Amino acid sequence: MYLQFTIPFLLCFGISLLLTPYIIRLCNKHEFYDQPNSRKVHQYAIPRLGGIIFMPITAIGIMIGLGVMSGGENKELNIFLSTVLIVVGAMLIYLIGLLDDLRGLKATHKFIVQVAAALMFPACNMMIDNLHGLFGFYELPFWLSYIITVLTILLIVNAMNLIDGIDGLSSGLAMLILLIFAYLFWQLGAPIYVLLSVSLCATLLGFFIYNFFGSIGRHKIFMGDTGSLFIGFVIAYLAIKYQMSSWENVGYREEALLTSITLVFLPCIDVVRVALFRLINRKEMFAADKTHIHHLLMHMGLSMHQALFTIILLFAMLCVINWGLYLSGISSTWIVLLDTLIYISIIWSAYKIGETK
Repeated sequence: MYLQFTIPFLLCFGISLLLTPYIIRLCNKHEFYDQPNSRKVHQYAIPRLGGIIFMPITAIGIMIGLGVMSGGENKELNIFLSTVLIVVGAMLIYLIGLLDDLRGLKATHKFIVQVAAALMFPACNMMIDNLHGLFGFYELPFWLSYIITVLTILLIVNAMNLIDGIDGLSSGLAMLILLIFAYLFWQLGAPIYVLLSVSLCATLLGFFIYNFFGSIGRHKIFMGDTGSLFIGFVIAYLAIKYQMSSWENVGYREEALLTSITLVFLPCIDVVRVALFRLINRKEMFAADKTHIHHLLMHMGLSMHQALFTIILLFAMLCVINWGLYLSGISSTWIVLLDTLIYISIIWSAYKIGETK
């Protein structure tokens, strides 16, 4: 019954585990390194093309899973225009990340391509058209839905990219989000989205082992923008899809939007805070610095691994709190406000403790 998910998971994990050492050798041979500087926490040049394998391996997992679902029969495969457009968007994100890792691109150029990729969602009629009572809003007019959808995608994509500042953070957080989405879509009877989630999750697991446990100079590797941008795009796709009510046989679900918000809340609010901080202080919006949550936790004295586990624990805590409050009848507005208060409290505490160090 679960072979259509188990086989792709094991296959993607195995391929990722086997291919990553070859990517490390390729980076060492051609000196594709993430160089240390004043805004980064690592002090050595580290191979940075780990994310180059994420998209192809995930695609292999999906194809194998579809083959298992069909039972080996030569069934006709229907490819819809919406699927083609989303794949085109994913390819744009993947390629712009790869070019940035290989040659380096201006942030504005990357952002333009990200906008083009995000526009594929409303073109497929995948939009946030109902806020389910969040801050008093329900159904949205088309033009507003269009804008909110594109901005949300850009936010998630860049959030997963910018939170990739310490070993295992972006991949570790993404794996948890993907596993939860896999379970949620399995509950809805939507196997293709389960397949996408488990295939990418397994691919990330293979990478995570080298990124988190690998020794510098031998097996250490970063995912680069190629990986983090692609992860963000997939998570944005799953989050937008899950909160929709008008797809396949799935009807209105009051908790759908809150669920998607909960899963992407932590990386997204961190990016919003940093962006507002730069705006208030009249700094360049796309400039890199050490003001993200993982930087602040390390500044207050935590090690890189301790900062990672703290953020993962915070993510899990928010998920449990939100689910419990929703079951208690608390509105999504108050839940999101409470999440924001918890986050601000942690950031404020990290600032204060860091000042005493």
